[in-house]
Amino acid sequence: MKPEIYIDADACPVKDEALKVAYRHDLVLHLVSNQWLRLEVGENIKKVVVPGDFDAADDWIVENIREGDICVTGDIPLASRALEKGATVMGHGGRLFTAENIGMALAMRELKSQLRDMGEDRGFNASFSQKDRSRFLSALEQAVQDAFRRP
Repeated sequence: MKPEIYIDADACPVKDEALKVAYRHDLVLHLVSNQWLRLEVGENIKKVVVPGDFDAADDWIVENIREGDICVTGDIPLASRALEKGATVMGHGGRLFTAENIGMALAMRELKSQLRDMGEDRGFNASFSQKDRSRFLSALEQAVQDAFRRP
């Protein structure tokens, strides 16, 4: 069975790169968001707009993703939940989340949240570069190739 790709799309900077990979391999790609996205898409590209609270898109992804599918997200708790379902999970920069590193990612997220609450961290993130896009594209292509090789 072909993997499907699930994108936590509201703040995802690599939607276009994910679309390229989905088109190349004729995969179903789900763009899940809390608001309508302006993207031209083909028949295998599913735009899913979920009403409700902040975590509604995350909940929809977790309810629908299957073992062997691919999830793209910058949301660490969603990454953890998708891993529990047996999905391959990667961040926007192409970094894979695994059972071995997700605990540390969750702990760092909590620490940064506490530092922001204390005013010690202003939450600055470096801009997303073309190199980051290229790294993501390569990592997603590799994840798809790996999924095709699984029995």
